[in-house]
Amino acid sequence: MTEIKEHFDVLIVGAGISGISAAYYLQKMCPSKSWGILEGRENLGGTWDLFRYPGIRSDSDMHTLGFSFKPWKQAKSIADGPSILEYLEETVDEYEIREKIKFGFTVSSASWCSEDSKWTLEARSSGSQEPVLFSCNFLYMCSGYYSYKEGYTPEFSGLEDFAGQIVHPQQWSEDLDYVDKKVVVIGSGATAMTLVPAMASDAKHVTMLQRSPTYVVSRPDQDRIANFLRKILPGKLAYWLTRQKNIFRQGLVYKKTRTNPDEVKKLLLQGVREELGSDYDIEKHFTPSYNPWDQRLCLLPNGDLFSSIRTGKASVITEHIDSFIEGGVRLTSGEVLEADIIVTATGLRLVTLGEMDFFVDDSPLDFSTTWTYKGIGYSDVPNLASCFGYVNASWTLKADLTSEYVCRLLNHMEKVGMTQCTPRLREEDTDMPKRQWIEDFPAGYMKRMMPLLPRQGDREPWLHTQDFHRDIKLISKASVDDGVMIFANPESDSFSGDENQTEAFIS
Repeated sequence: MTEIKEHFDVLIVGAGISGISAAYYLQKMCPSKSWGILEGRENLGGTWDLFRYPGIRSDSDMHTLGFSFKPWKQAKSIADGPSILEYLEETVDEYEIREKIKFGFTVSSASWCSEDSKWTLEARSSGSQEPVLFSCNFLYMCSGYYSYKEGYTPEFSGLEDFAGQIVHPQQWSEDLDYVDKKVVVIGSGATAMTLVPAMASDAKHVTMLQRSPTYVVSRPDQDRIANFLRKILPGKLAYWLTRQKNIFRQGLVYKKTRTNPDEVKKLLLQGVREELGSDYDIEKHFTPSYNPWDQRLCLLPNGDLFSSIRTGKASVITEHIDSFIEGGVRLTSGEVLEADIIVTATGLRLVTLGEMDFFVDDSPLDFSTTWTYKGIGYSDVPNLASCFGYVNASWTLKADLTSEYVCRLLNHMEKVGMTQCTPRLREEDTDMPKRQWIEDFPAGYMKRMMPLLPRQGDREPWLHTQDFHRDIKLISKASVDDGVMIFANPESDSFSGDENQTEAFIS
């Protein structure tokens, strides 16, 4: 039997934005706890290390995508991927997190044992097939929500007939030569809208081929107010004020799309019309069939996509694909788009918690049968938290809230002498309607994955709100001992929590 290599009070899986946030809060709020990070790749950064396609950048401002505890100091608020990765590298060095990261360990499974109050993780290090075991009392999953192995590509007819190169942004080849080439980018999301203007400057022509339009908005890549405040105020104060401004603005815009979507739609389309002129077919190419923020808005820093279209270096075609052919793509209309290179910016392949197998007391865990607890925990699953950011705001806002909550939870368990914490439905919760884990967001990559994800109910704390201000009350302000989170210590036969829930736990 393989021996356990190392034991921790807390193990974090993933060294991207979420994992780095978790590490900071653990060492700040739980200094007595031992902890470590398992990272499957050879470098930290997650998304910002994985994706290397031209123009890779944030589509959220760095004053909210950045950490609450680490000011973003660069002039550009909409930052490129290398700058974001540099920021993350600075953070792990500044807070002495790097030495706690075990790089090159890919976790394949996690097994919980109630008798020992312990998770055992099976991992494999780079270049080895031999399993390595780690154990911990509390497991914090910060592995993101999509597969790092491959992106999502639909089944296109005739794919093998194309004579040129086909590349997915997630597997971008850094030596791909697109200078003076005809490029077709399939997709209409943030990745496609980043790639098109970035490639257009060197390619012969870039065509963005989309089945249906996406709402877009042009904004400067620099935040003038943030840059001004940084000149006249201490750095941390300037950052905090800018962060609050942008959080308020994000919330206000999103709320407006829920209460008055027609007004927001009118403003967005007016912005496109001002950039491309009244002769451009905005109805066909930039007017979606859904309301703003039913799917994520695409940000165009400095209107770069519009500039590429105006100069003739790029174009948008809204049509369905019939098949790939030797020289490009044939559309259902019969038109042929000639291409030397086709980029399938067709989305991510979502997964549940790091593409791992989970077991609770030797029974396989199916997350689709669980209820989400505050968007962090899972019903009847002990000592497990996961981080999932917002689809309508910056990811890091939720990551920071989640990490702070996990630390409060761990400190409460230590205070009351408990080794286990398990969210359990109350009797009054058993009749809850089964709502999707995320509602009002019908993006294709989400719809494909939704049946595999936990359910949410219609009452607290069984909610996944996607609302930062509501989550402050639900996660940051609410007591961790809420009668739903049940605490136990099998070694002493002690229980803490709602009396009825304790009886249910024992039975």
